[in-house]
Amino acid sequence: MFVAGQFLYAVARLVEYVLWAYMWIIIIRALVSWVNADPWNPIVRFLHQATEPVLRPIRRILPMTPIDFSPVIAMLGIYFLQVFLVQVLLRASGRLGGYVVY
Repeated sequence: MFVAGQFLYAVARLVEYVLWAYMWIIIIRALVSWVNADPWNPIVRFLHQATEPVLRPIRRILPMTPIDFSPVIAMLGIYFLQVFLVQVLLRASGRLGGYVVY
């Protein structure tokens, strides 16, 4: 069970780092949207392509306002996943004999 616990611990940490990186991508996209960035810039295009699949459904649910709150809602969702999902995976890995982190 030690190997399964270690594997689950590694998965939990990987999920945590991916969520952390994605949150920063959303923050950078929001900051870039405040300036007049070149839409053909490869970095701007990457930010748009990476975040639009998450932000578009949130925009459909939210009412139309002059300020786009979809990045804030997405970051709250990511924070929830970091607090809930990652902690559940870490505790499960501890029960299987992996690192015990509480």
